[in-house]
Amino acid sequence: MNINQSGWRPETPMSDTSEATQTFTGNRALMLDEALIFEIGDQHTTGVDFSERAGEYRSRLGTLARKTPINLPGLSEPETIRHYTRLSRQNYGIDLGFFPLGSCTMKHNPRLNEKMARLPGFADIHPLQPVDTVQGALELIDQLAHWLKTLTGMPAVAMSPKAGAHGELCGILAIRAALEARGDARSVVLVPTSAHGTNPATAAFAGYAVEDIPANPDGRVDAAALKARLGSDVACVMITNPNTCGLFERELKDIADAVHAAGAFVYCDGANFNAIVGRVRPGDLGVDAMHINLHKTFSTPHGGGGPGSGPVVFSAALAPYAPLPFVDKEGDQFVLVEEETAGDHHAGSFGRMVAFHGQMGMFTRALTYILSHGADGLRQVAEDAVLNANYILRSLEGTLDAPFAHTGPCMHEAIFSDSGMADGFNTIDIAKGLIDEGFHPMTVYFPLVVHGAMLIEPTETESKAALDQFIGALRSVAERARAGDPTLKTAPHFAPRRRLDETLAARKPVLVWKEATVS
Repeated sequence: MNINQSGWRPETPMSDTSEATQTFTGNRALMLDEALIFEIGDQHTTGVDFSERAGEYRSRLGTLARKTPINLPGLSEPETIRHYTRLSRQNYGIDLGFFPLGSCTMKHNPRLNEKMARLPGFADIHPLQPVDTVQGALELIDQLAHWLKTLTGMPAVAMSPKAGAHGELCGILAIRAALEARGDARSVVLVPTSAHGTNPATAAFAGYAVEDIPANPDGRVDAAALKARLGSDVACVMITNPNTCGLFERELKDIADAVHAAGAFVYCDGANFNAIVGRVRPGDLGVDAMHINLHKTFSTPHGGGGPGSGPVVFSAALAPYAPLPFVDKEGDQFVLVEEETAGDHHAGSFGRMVAFHGQMGMFTRALTYILSHGADGLRQVAEDAVLNANYILRSLEGTLDAPFAHTGPCMHEAIFSDSGMADGFNTIDIAKGLIDEGFHPMTVYFPLVVHGAMLIEPTETESKAALDQFIGALRSVAERARAGDPTLKTAPHFAPRRRLDETLAARKPVLVWKEATVS
């Protein structure tokens, strides 16, 4: 594409191509058409002044000196700041609007949590400080661990895993250690087709062969098929409850009993714990290990690749194999128990997962959330999350196909399909149309057990007014898709960029900088 000297592209307006919407700059009032940083900058200049002796310094570097141009754009400080500030204005986050991502629990992060996380003694401690100087922090970790065990009905918890997938690996490694301790090397992990994608990835990473277990017509695990596959080679079953179709696995206790009778373990993906917190204890259902995403259930910040935290709770059968270190209390002092002092209750530990214990900011926020809600408040969290999801499910009856609505209420999320759309119209068109309405799209094409899936999780923090606005917008877009409105095929029209050719972008990405032209 051509770029003028200012770096802007007047021939590519931010919206549709009608004359009324075109401007010389590509901007629309205060919605700025921000170019790529390589399109703005100039490789041959820099925003930094170098000493006249720069050449002398370069000669001293000898073989360490760069032989080829670095090919980075040279921007002044104001240009750099403006570029990233303009990009930030195009960002969408939970503090800007409703985030209907299914199976992601994008809930409000209370500012009280942030205030507590910034208290001196939590925000400014260092992982290498002597243990006797961080007693308050260790006490907080111990308190959080206590409540996580209480809420899940599990006797042990590992606080060191850094995220959900990291927690999955922790649980699977503990299962492997338990099997090896009894001389029972097993090779297969069973994963339902409605599970999160990290489940089979984690099992494979840990060296297990993965086999799928199908779903029944009601969107739940086919218990008969699972039981039929159990055998001496099965190490564990990884099951999500509530599952990724937004449904409670009603037969989980029966499944767990069968798995245990076969000598295997039950790993539960706890990503959807927000739907049952305060109402159901996974330990009572026969779960042996479960990770808890603190950002999903206990409102710590979500996304951006971290900093995260994914504690893992364990049954009595797996507790001796949990990772080190862990927090314990000896007299009046809290200590970090390492391998040499672990004792019999961690005698079979598979070892250490991380260099340091955990993410202090996430621990502080999660405990603040738990204590500020109390038992009745946490129970209401689950009830309101389920209520909001069912409100969306039933409000869209007759507008969107809901493949499992006939089975009764959903849990924390409602799932729809693109069945009933006009020929050539599908889920992606509805998602793009929602962008024009000012909403981040829901999760699309997942889970794979539903064709053209649209998975919506409103969480408990959205008001009825916010849900009504979203329902109205989604109904409007869906009705356009059912009617075959051709303008929907080119949506979004009002976003900073038009619809991308996603297939071409994935198969033929252009990553090469060449002079002042970017393809």
